Amino acid sequence: MIEATSCGGVVIFRGKILVLYKNYKNKYEGWVLPKGTVENDESREETALREVREETGVRASIVKYIGKSQYSFHVPQDTVEKDVHWYLMMADSYYSKPQREEYFLDSGYYKFYEAYHLLKFQNEKQIMEKAYHEYLDLKKKSLWTGRNI
Repeated sequence: MIEATSCGGVVIFRGKILVLYKNYKNKYEGWVLPKGTVENDESREETALREVREETGVRASIVKYIGKSQYSFHVPQDTVEKDVHWYLMMADSYYSKPQREEYFLDSGYYKFYEAYHLLKFQNEKQIMEKAYHEYLDLKKKSLWTGRNI
């Protein structure tokens, strides 16, 4: 068994959520949240911010830790057990540019219910829902401001 750790973000701007469309040689296809593998001496927060920036071109700031999702998948001769740490993030604009080198063909900000129905994986839907409720709670308390950026 191989253990792997990734980090990612639920990025929100003006109430809309950033998602990416990936198409890998027509074998893997679907909408996902930005995330990626922890490198060398990076903290989880650094990884999440770097991956969001690399995959979407978005400069975001971390608002708070949301939680961890876990899943496994098979590679030739082994199984990968993956932990993904998620952060609620605030973007400074609607700008995004999908990273073509990683097979992302589209990206954009969508209303919660649109993003929820677009997302391919149930664990990402659950994390996005948790993050969105945190966002709504912060907004209700007037704690969601652009000053975090």
